[in-house]
This record gives sequence, C-alpha cells and structure tokens, in this order.
Amino acid sequence: MVTPTALPRIGAHTPTSGGMAKRSIGYAETIQAEAIQVFTSNPRGWATPEANPDADLAFRSKCEELDIEAYVHAPFLINLGSPTTGTYENSLRSTEYSLGRGKDIGALGVVIHTGSAVDESHVPQAWKQIQKGMMPILEKLSDDSPMLLLEPTAGQGQSLVKKLDDLENYLKALKYHPKVGVCLDTCHVFAAGHDIKKKGGMKATLDLLVEVAGIERIQLIHANDSMDVCGSLKDRHQNLGDGEIGTEPFKELLAHPAVKNAPLILETPGEEPEHGKEVALLKKMRAGVARK
Repeated sequence: MVTPTALPRIGAHTPTSGGMAKRSIGYAETIQAEAIQVFTSNPRGWATPEANPDADLAFRSKCEELDIEAYVHAPFLINLGSPTTGTYENSLRSTEYSLGRGKDIGALGVVIHTGSAVDESHVPQAWKQIQKGMMPILEKLSDDSPMLLLEPTAGQGQSLVKKLDDLENYLKALKYHPKVGVCLDTCHVFAAGHDIKKKGGMKATLDLLVEVAGIERIQLIHANDSMDVCGSLKDRHQNLGDGEIGTEPFKELLAHPAVKNAPLILETPGEEPEHGKEVALLKKMRAGVARK
C-alpha cells in the first residue's frame, strides 16, 4: 500500500486479541489501512508482559510486506505528573516498557497522554519530576527506537496540557529531546476549546501547534469526531461526520503541510465495517487534496 507523495497515511487503532500478526494485520488489510496503532499490554493496567520474539518478528515482517506503519498506544493509566508516588513510578516503568515494546515490533512512535497534576499546587513539582524521571529514559533510546509522542488530553481537571500552548512546558521539561514528538487528537483538542469546526479553525489550530512544537515534532494524528461541543472538556469520540466536528475540518487537516508525514489513525466506535467506511472517506478527502 503506497500513499500519494507528501500526503499522510490513513488507518486505525486495531485489536490484538488473537495475535498482532494475525488479528491486527488482518484488520488492517480488511479496512485497507496504511498505518495502524496497537496496544502492547493491557491499556488499563500496569502489567508488563514478556515479549514474544517470534510473534514480534512475524508482526514486523507483515508490516514490511504490506507497507504498513505501526504505532503503539501506551496504557491510559500513565500520568507522569501525578502527585502519588506509586502512580508516578508505575508511569515511568510503563512508559519505558512501552518504548521498548515499540522498538521490538518496529513501531515508529509510542503515544502517552500528557496527564494531570491532579492538584493545582502540585503543578511546579510535576514538571520537575517529569524531567527527573523521563530524561534518563529518553537518553537511553537508540536511533532505531520509536519516538515518544505526547498526546494532549481534553483539558479536564488539572491537565498539564489544557490547551496546545501548554505543550511548550512539557517540551521544556523534556529539554526538547529529539526523540519527543506530538500526537494530536482532534476530539481532545476540540473538547479543550480549540474550535476546529469553524472555517479556518483547523488550519489555525495546526498553525499554533507548529508554532509551539515545531513541524518536525508533529508525528501522528488521532482522527476522531466528538460527541460533545467545543470546550466541553469531555473525551468522548464519535465516528467521523456523526459528531459535533463533522467532516469538513478533516479536509482542512489533510491539506495542511504539518500533517503530510503524520498518519491519521481512527479511534472511533465500531470495528471493521465502520472503520473501513471511515478509512475510505479519509482517502477520498486525501485524493481531493492531492488534485488541488
């Protein structure tokens, strides 16, 4: 599967039950995905299961054969800014484990949520502990290790990245390490108050992200509609065109130079039938952009 020059790949988060080489790749083939995202451990637990080298090789080989790019989503529990010692230490361990598993399967990036300080008084300490805990992990990464991709959340509570401007603080804490990039979730950014629905809103939001993070750090897009209105601070994904964002902003997104090398990954409800239709929709939009 080869995408048009200088336009992003399109795919979805895929299930792994039954094995990544079989289930995830089979799912990708069914929906005609050019990129996929997987979990390499329980997304709602701290367990770090041992790798299966044979299974990892089979997955990597299938991805190479079919020209599919792979990404890993680390567990949702990770919160590097947590004031709770146990959560912080488990978050470091889980992040390092996910980066290692990403390398095992040939993934290009590992996504973690930017998390929360939980309490406003803990914010200054949160940045310090993120730097102290993460810099040794980042420094151990090799050239063929995946990038760590920071995914801003929907802005709820004491989110460390309430709006995209706050990413600057996170990048500063990680000393602008070259292995750190950004994963933009369209539902999250809309919920946080960036109005990507209005005409020109998606372009303005991506322009801001380029200004804050740099175009080279924009590595992945989670392409999701939203069940809730702009500024709701609610993280509830909806299928493309069935939510409050609609489909037009995704045409604007696909036309932006910041995403030309950042695959669009669906994290919307449903499985093969729904995702197949959405992949086809995004590819049609991409083709329209290419013709202009």
